[in-house]
Amino acid sequence: MSGYDARTLAFYAAEAPVYTASGQSGVSRHLDRFLDRLSDGAEILELGCGGGRDAAHMIVRGFAVDPTDGVAEVAAKAEARIGRPVRVMRFDELAAADRYDAIWASASLLHVPRDDLPGVLARIHRALKPGGLHFASYKGGGREGRDRFGRYFNYFAREEIEAIYHEAARWDWLDLAESLGGGYDGVQGPWVQITVRRPR
Repeated sequence: MSGYDARTLAFYAAEAPVYTASGQSGVSRHLDRFLDRLSDGAEILELGCGGGRDAAHMIVRGFAVDPTDGVAEVAAKAEARIGRPVRVMRFDELAAADRYDAIWASASLLHVPRDDLPGVLARIHRALKPGGLHFASYKGGGREGRDRFGRYFNYFAREEIEAIYHEAARWDWLDLAESLGGGYDGVQGPWVQITVRRPR
């Protein structure tokens, strides 16, 4: 299992200054609803923190945040923004067990090759404490492919997301929603958001 796409990582390394400067006007629209489910001071692992805007918001709200990104150049930009260390870690390198109250993965796991995603989700499940929450958002569409920048996306349909989470581990289902939205490429399209809990 690789759990990552080399061309995608290379894009983010080369474009880190421009990419992390984009989208600075606000945090993920799903973040506060997720944080409202957590206890005060909960420990949150962020997978794929990008420029650090969501991590900064979590910190302001008083949570203990462990921000990570798979690209050193991007992690350095996030560090400069939030003023604390950001670990360089790919999804397939997550080795924690029973540690986190929550794992936040906004628009990041969508880069994991389809065949590798169940293994990454199993790692997320193991890293959560019993009762811990996990959020992820994916570009929809039901096909895998690359955008105009050469970035890989798994492009899952809603039913495929359900199936792959069931394959990976046992979850309590909290939310599974679809919406329209954009991204760095400026293209509007379908998105799928999922919130699940590791059973107690």
